[in-house]
Amino acid sequence: MIARTLSLAAPLVFAISFVHAQAPAANPFVGTWKLIAADKILPDGTRVPDYGTQPHGLAIFTADGYFTVEVFRDVRVKFASNDRAKGTLEEYKDASLSASCSFGTYSIDSASSKVTMKIDRATFPNNDETTQVRAYELKGDTLSWKVPARPDGSIPITVLRRIDVQGKRD
Repeated sequence: MIARTLSLAAPLVFAISFVHAQAPAANPFVGTWKLIAADKILPDGTRVPDYGTQPHGLAIFTADGYFTVEVFRDVRVKFASNDRAKGTLEEYKDASLSASCSFGTYSIDSASSKVTMKIDRATFPNNDETTQVRAYELKGDTLSWKVPARPDGSIPITVLRRIDVQGKRD
C-alpha cells in the first residue's frame, strides 16, 4: 500500500517542482518608490540637480504591468490669482517646467537591465503614446534609470528608494 501511494505521489511531486522551477522570478519593480533625486548629467559629464536639491515624487509599479511616475521640483511658484485658470504666462511656464509625470504600462528585461515604458500620458504631451526603453540599475532598495537625452544633450536621471513592497510598507 505504501509503495503504491509513493509511486502515485512521485509524478505529482515531480510535476509540482517542475512548475515551481519554471515560475517567473518575482518582479523587482513591484511596489511604491519615493523619489530621492532627479538629476541630470550635462554634456561635459557634470551631474547637477534638475528639480532642486530635494525634489518630491513617487513611482508606483503594479504586478500586472502598470506604472505611474511623478517628479516635482522642490520649490514651486504659487499662482498670484489662486486660480489655475487665471495664471500669468510666467506662472504657467514655471508650473509646466516644475513637474514631470507619466503613466502607462511597463515591462522589464532583467538580463539586459532595461525597462520598457509604454507611456499613455505625460505632462510633456510629446511623450504621450510613446515607448521609451531605459537602462536601469537596482541596488537593494534603490532604483535608478536614465531618460533619453534631451535636445540640449543633458541626460536626466531618476533615483528612487523603495517604501512599499507588494502592499507591505517598510
